[in-house]
Amino acid sequence: MNDPLLRVSQLVTHRRGPFDLAIDAGECVSLRGPSGSGKSLLLRAIADLDPHQGEVWLDGMACAQIPAPQWRRQVALLPVESQWWLDDVGAHFPAGDCPWLTRLGFSGATLSWQVSRLSSGEKQRLALARALMNRPRVLLLDEPTASLDETSATALETVVAEYRLENNAAALWVSHSAAQAARVATRHYQLTPQGVQEGEL
Repeated sequence: MNDPLLRVSQLVTHRRGPFDLAIDAGECVSLRGPSGSGKSLLLRAIADLDPHQGEVWLDGMACAQIPAPQWRRQVALLPVESQWWLDDVGAHFPAGDCPWLTRLGFSGATLSWQVSRLSSGEKQRLALARALMNRPRVLLLDEPTASLDETSATALETVVAEYRLENNAAALWVSHSAAQAARVATRHYQLTPQGVQEGEL
């Protein structure tokens, strides 16, 4: 039996945990739990953005063995609110071409836009496209459709599914919606005071 692509063992962060979970290559797993239960903190720790104890492995290699910038390209976090550090959209896409723009409802002209003109939903979709440019092995998706209308949410769900299957990547998808979790994921984790428990929706 193959090892999981992503494995989290005894992870403790901000006095939450320990958390244990595993996701296979090509798989999407949902993560649900009450507000304030630590879902975002768990994703940030897996992405090595917050201090933590325990260990995370990517394809059998420990996070501690991989330089942080390389880890964060391979284990990509899409937070609820994305960060933009340059004025122009295109400056965040140095390759100059992004194959996911059209699928996410944009055109090539979008790269000439100012970040300041973007809505929160446009930022979220473009942040996904930006993350995919690094060809991550794992996507950590923190309520990625919270600010999207139904059409845009469907487009984002489709792009994530296509990317995951085409690249044999894994996804951990935080959602408050049981209906969405049932659509996008094949297994489901629930965050509880005791840690992460696998179960039904």
